Amino acid sequence: MNPKPQNVLDYHSVNTIFMVWNFKEDVAVKEVFQRICALVINLNHSAYTRFPDEGVSCVMGIGFDAWNRLALPDPLPRELESFVPVSGQKHTAVATRGDLHFHLRGNTSSICYDMAADLSELLQPAALCVEEVHGFRYWDGRAIIGFVDGTENPHGADERAYFGLVGDEDPAYRGGSYLFVQKYLHDLVAFKALPVSEQERIIGRYKDSDVEMPDDVKPKNSHSALANVGDDLKIIRGNMPFGNMAANEMGTYFIAYASTFSTVKKMLDRMFIGDPEGNYDRLLDFSTAKTGTLFFAPTLDMLKAFSGD
Repeated sequence: MNPKPQNVLDYHSVNTIFMVWNFKEDVAVKEVFQRICALVINLNHSAYTRFPDEGVSCVMGIGFDAWNRLALPDPLPRELESFVPVSGQKHTAVATRGDLHFHLRGNTSSICYDMAADLSELLQPAALCVEEVHGFRYWDGRAIIGFVDGTENPHGADERAYFGLVGDEDPAYRGGSYLFVQKYLHDLVAFKALPVSEQERIIGRYKDSDVEMPDDVKPKNSHSALANVGDDLKIIRGNMPFGNMAANEMGTYFIAYASTFSTVKKMLDRMFIGDPEGNYDRLLDFSTAKTGTLFFAPTLDMLKAFSGD
């Protein structure tokens, strides 16, 4: 039988909650983790029954240190590691700790809240929530800076599975997915002060139409020129904008599912170091990465095994 992946390939992203949890030191975590695995399965089964047409799902990713602490299968997924910062001449993709990551989706914020509450109730005795971001769909799929986000995503079930799920190259983890996240904060005042034509040159797309600039017009340091690493190397972006007026934090939660982490790493190298070196992604002058963590999202079959059945 083919392993059943978690719901990493879904298109639905109207409301989201992203959470990162870190296990406490000197606390037994194995039993709590087993119960969390069972709860993730239960939440998804319930969602399929209660909200079959509303894109409700809960996806859990496990970090490198947590995988080892929990004594999960060895060898590990081939490319699961502690993320190392990517430092360019001007900007850095920082690395931050994360043991468990939860990606909660639904067409209503109510179901996202309820799933987050259920997970938190189980986790709080053994772990601390170090990041919680509430994302929302902004107009016609635009980032908070006003440009459409995710246009280059793979489309269609077969293409998304090919680029988003581990294949036969790592048979023990076939159907799983590498999950990488970064929380970006944008300097909207500075970005919006630019003429639209200059904003478009930074992104490499026309703002209203979302049409990509021709290669002979698009700057070599534009976001679309450097963040896309070729038609043979794609990722599934589930990015969501978020905003907090009181804290003046407007940003994008970048979340990528991929069959290999090396694809994501190549993208980060091009953005932060540049291609050639020094020709970094101009969008980074207005967008600062505050977090950066790699996880692995096992199949539902593996989560069942981890739960102790």
